[in-house]
Amino acid sequence: MALTGLDIFKMLPKTNCGDCGKPTCLAFAMALAGKTVALADCPHVSEEAKIALEGASAPPIKLVTVGAGEGAFKTGAETVMFRHEEKFHSPTGVAVSLRDDLDEAAFDGRLAEINALRFERVGQHIAVDLVLLEDRNGDGDVFARSAERLAARTDLNIILRTENPEHMRAAAGRIKARRPLLCGARPDTAEAMAAVAKEMDCPLVARADSLEALAALAEKIKAAGVEEIVIDPAPKNPAEALSLFTSVRRLALKKTFRALGYPLIAFACNADPAQETLDAGAYLCNYAGIVVVDDCEPGRMLSLLTLRMNIFTDPQKPVQVEEKLYAVGNADENSPLLCTTNFSLTYYTVQGEVETSRRPAYILPVDTEGTSVLTAYSADKFNEKIIHKAMQKAGVDSVFKHRKIIIPGYVAVLSGKLEAETGWEVLVGPREASFIPKFLK
Repeated sequence: MALTGLDIFKMLPKTNCGDCGKPTCLAFAMALAGKTVALADCPHVSEEAKIALEGASAPPIKLVTVGAGEGAFKTGAETVMFRHEEKFHSPTGVAVSLRDDLDEAAFDGRLAEINALRFERVGQHIAVDLVLLEDRNGDGDVFARSAERLAARTDLNIILRTENPEHMRAAAGRIKARRPLLCGARPDTAEAMAAVAKEMDCPLVARADSLEALAALAEKIKAAGVEEIVIDPAPKNPAEALSLFTSVRRLALKKTFRALGYPLIAFACNADPAQETLDAGAYLCNYAGIVVVDDCEPGRMLSLLTLRMNIFTDPQKPVQVEEKLYAVGNADENSPLLCTTNFSLTYYTVQGEVETSRRPAYILPVDTEGTSVLTAYSADKFNEKIIHKAMQKAGVDSVFKHRKIIIPGYVAVLSGKLEAETGWEVLVGPREASFIPKFLK
C-alpha cells in the first residue's frame, strides 16, 4: 500500500530547513507522496528512512533506458495524468520498422531513409529515436547478421522484435554493446526471453492479451531478474489501445499498482500511411512511451515529431531564443533592424518572412520570458525601457550606421516613448508577419 504524506512525514528529520526546496518537511512529505519530488531532494534523511521510503520515493512508472552512452533513449518516470498538472518528462520515442528479409541494397536504402528523418523546427532539432528490426525471414542467422549490419550503419537506438528466444539471443549477442530493447516476451516464452534479457543486460517488452495477464507477466519477468520492462497490452484497434493505455496510466499513478508501472509500447502500423500517422499521434498523446510506425515519408514524420515536440514542451516554460542580434542573409551596417519578442514561434515566424523577402536584415528578439508580442505588451514585459535595454545589450549603436528600428504593428503605441527613450527613429512595421516581405521591399 502506498504511504500517505503523514506516514512519510513521521520518517523525515522534521527540521523544516528548506534545503529540499519546500518550506517545511510536511510540504516535502506531501509532495513525495504525490510523486512530484524525489527522496534524494532531502539531504538530511536517514539511511533507515531511505530504506523504509524506497517504495514511496520510487517513480510510479519505471524509467527504462534503451541504448548506451549519451545517445541512449529514456522512457518512463512520468508522474502526472495530464500535462497541465506539471509536465510530461519523457518524450515518446518514435521508432520506424525495418525487416530482415530485404536484400542488402533495399535494407541499406530503407535504413538511409530512416537515418535522414531529422528536422529543425523553431530552432530545435527533432528526429526519430529508434529503429525496430523485425524477424521476418525466420532464420536466426539472418536476423543476427541483420542486427549487426543495422548497428554498424545507424546511431539510432535499436529494438529487436522476434518471438523466438534463440533468434533473440543470437541477434542481441551480436549488438550487446548497443543495449537494444528486446521485443517479444509472451506468457509462454517469458522465462526464456527474460533469461536472454538478463544475460545481455537489456530491457524487455512484455506482451499479453489482458491487463491481468500483462501484470502477471511483468511480475514474472521482474522475478527472473529483469528490472527494465516495457509493456504491450496487445490492443486490437486504436480505440481499445487508448482505453487500455489510459487504464494502465491510472493504475500506475493513482493506485500505485507497481505490476503495471512501466512505459508502454504501441504499434501504429497501418496499410494507409495517413491513418497510421493519425493513430501514432493518438498513441503519442495518450501515454505511449514508444510508438512504432512503418511509414517513413518525411512530411508525415515531420508532422508526428512536431506533435511530440508540442506535447512534451513544458507548459510553464515557453520555448525561447536567446536575446541577441541575429543576422538574416548577408546583413551589414546598412541593413534594417527588426524588433520582436523571444518566443520561439514568434521569432522564427519573423525570421522566415525576412528570409522570404530576400532582404538582408537583423532581428533583435527582446527577452519577454517567452511570450508573444501582445501578451508581453499586456504584461508590461515589452515596453520602451525593456527594448532599450535589449538594444544596449546587443550593442546596436556600434553595429548600424543608421538609427532606425522597426517594431511590430500591434505595439505602434510604443513608437513615441521608444524614440524618446533611445533617440532612434522608430518605424512601425506590419501587424502580421506575412506582410514583412512587402514592407521591407
